Amino acid sequence: MKRRIINHWTAGTLFPNNQDLEHYHFLIDAKGLLYLGLHSVSSNDCVSFGDYAAHTGGGNTMSIGVAVCGMAGFVSPTNQGKYKLTKIQTEKLFETNAILAFQEGYEIIDDNILLTHMEFGLKHPYTSSAGKIDICRLPPYPDVKSQDVGDFIRKKSQWYLNKLLAKK
Repeated sequence: MKRRIINHWTAGTLFPNNQDLEHYHFLIDAKGLLYLGLHSVSSNDCVSFGDYAAHTGGGNTMSIGVAVCGMAGFVSPTNQGKYKLTKIQTEKLFETNAILAFQEGYEIIDDNILLTHMEFGLKHPYTSSAGKIDICRLPPYPDVKSQDVGDFIRKKSQWYLNKLLAKK
């Protein structure tokens, strides 16, 4: 069984802290630097042992948690707080998604392979992920509406994956 990728924002500052490193496999800071979390991706293959990256309530098993650092203080599309995601950071997110999809053997990225935490909560309303709002906005792309963020992320990630597949 292949893994899925779940995208998050940390709801913190633009750089990871120890709690972020505990909960996500990969984190991306404001400068586009990629950090490895404290748990391996394979630790989420079976979460019953309790030592895994707990990033998606009700959906951690076989899930890779990738988070962009930021969005503390987000209230609404017009009040996004002072830790808005950067363009270089979101592009690194799309590229990271593509690399992970490539490593998992995917050639097409759809909403079964890559989704936001918000989308997972909408698909699984009886989990603790229901009602999560990450990722509902991408500040570098202000014209992308909340309901379209997941599709936008998948489209951009697919573009990066296509580049990888062309080199194969």
